Amino acid sequence: MLAMNFRGPKRVRASQMPMPEIKHPEDAIVRVTRSCICGSDLHLYNGNVPDTRVGTTFGHEFTGIVEEIGSEVTKLKVGDHVLVPFNIACGRCVFCKQGMFGNCHESNPQATAVGGIFGYSHTAGGYHGGQAEYARVPYANVGPTVIPPGMDPDDAVLLTDVVPTGYQAAEMAGIQPGDTVVVFGAGPVGIMAARCAWLFGAGRVIVIDHIEYRLEFVRNYAKCEAYNFRELEDPVLFIKKTTDWIGADVCIDAVGAEAAGNAMQTITGRKLLLQAGSATAVHWAINAVRKGGVVSIVGVYGPTDNLIPIGNVLNKGLTIRANQASVKRLLPRLIEHVQNGVIDPKALITHRFPLEEVADGYRIFSAKLDNCIKPVLIPPSAGM
Repeated sequence: MLAMNFRGPKRVRASQMPMPEIKHPEDAIVRVTRSCICGSDLHLYNGNVPDTRVGTTFGHEFTGIVEEIGSEVTKLKVGDHVLVPFNIACGRCVFCKQGMFGNCHESNPQATAVGGIFGYSHTAGGYHGGQAEYARVPYANVGPTVIPPGMDPDDAVLLTDVVPTGYQAAEMAGIQPGDTVVVFGAGPVGIMAARCAWLFGAGRVIVIDHIEYRLEFVRNYAKCEAYNFRELEDPVLFIKKTTDWIGADVCIDAVGAEAAGNAMQTITGRKLLLQAGSATAVHWAINAVRKGGVVSIVGVYGPTDNLIPIGNVLNKGLTIRANQASVKRLLPRLIEHVQNGVIDPKALITHRFPLEEVADGYRIFSAKLDNCIKPVLIPPSAGM
């Protein structure tokens, strides 16, 4: 089959790879119909996540047709068109029973933090992802969800990560009616977090980024304020000024390991890899939020240390909430929001690439070319 093949930092290509096989009675094999390139895939692509091995197939956002099921799969049948949450979750461990599907202990038992994730290095279990014609889906009774009749597959594929991650960013923030919410990052997840902040009652939503076309997009899509931090003397000072010197009620880090804006963080976190990515957005969030405020983190960092101002967290009495989104827990509500027109996920998709052109897709998305917000890959066997 054709699949994305990681050959080292900034080197990916489409190659012929072995077909996936049923390895466990609860497995399913799906023929991929849509697969996205995610902003967090760029952390792998650029070499910021440890133990990303040559020969890995990325892709944790995908939909597909069920082609084969294991002997113990009872919730799916061959021919079902499913969306596959990026979390690989058993549904029965102590964390899954709490709805913490992003922290499943069985799917990645040697890790002390994250559960299994499709196509996201061996630190997340070493599973191949969905940027391929076919994918093996473990625990097929738990994660894969049949796409409701009439739902656009472009909407469905964004329900595998972008929509639930943006929604959970706002949910974890504990937004109260009238709150001022600042989102750092105008990538797809930041855009969705800004949109979802209104659903929780925000009174004002501000987005900070430095890519003008993304700022314009989020202004239109999320109906929020958006500012280029390169045009501000200091984004933290700006937020303080615009909130009567109190600070925002909530700050959301939707950037993660590749944040720009601070030379020291960029050098130590992105160039020399002395910390788990540039922590610039975390710094800004901690310093821009008010005393007693909430910092919500969904931006991805590696599993080693970061330089963050923990003393400010203590002295300001902040609450920090962070996690991988628990997609399965959120899906019923988000499917309803999509069906009712409350959220329009597919509006984020700006580019479609044949899987054969995956290298161009990564290059364009990574370099922020051609006003790219969200790219989708279409395998040659997709059939739709």
